Amino acid sequence: MIVVKKNNFLTYKKKNYRCSLGINGLSKKKVEGDQCTPVGIFTLGNLYVRTDKIKNLKTNFDYSSITKTMAWSDEPNSKNYNKLIDINHPHTEKMYRNDNIYDLILVINYNVNPTIPLKGSAIFIHVTTANYIPTAGCIALKIDDFKEILTTLNPSEKVKIIDN
Repeated sequence: MIVVKKNNFLTYKKKNYRCSLGINGLSKKKVEGDQCTPVGIFTLGNLYVRTDKIKNLKTNFDYSSITKTMAWSDEPNSKNYNKLIDINHPHTEKMYRNDNIYDLILVINYNVNPTIPLKGSAIFIHVTTANYIPTAGCIALKIDDFKEILTTLNPSEKVKIIDN
């Protein structure tokens, strides 16, 4: 199990990794746009990879290549809210980015089954910036740390985000 604490550290297999969390901290009552990381225990979803940049990824996950038309719906009134969508126009959660933070994306199954409008969307583990700038609610790791975790992480494992 991956354990994430509000001190900006993630623990996996007894090893601590520095991470970025939501700019407004952790929340047990996350809502869309609050820029908080949700507290709870969540299953892991799909893995998406910029295969044009990352080659020979060692992981137990099947993964999909990120394309220029992929985005994640953060529109609460959409039937596709909090789901992968195919776009041909600018979008706030476009997955093919130039800043490298979405070169690796592991979906955290937050607000799924059922998906509740305005409860929050697009909660991922992704790549952090060089200086660990806080996220809009995701968990972000250095790319080498993320790759290291992915070598042994299993799709059946969970992430536990705790507010202490």
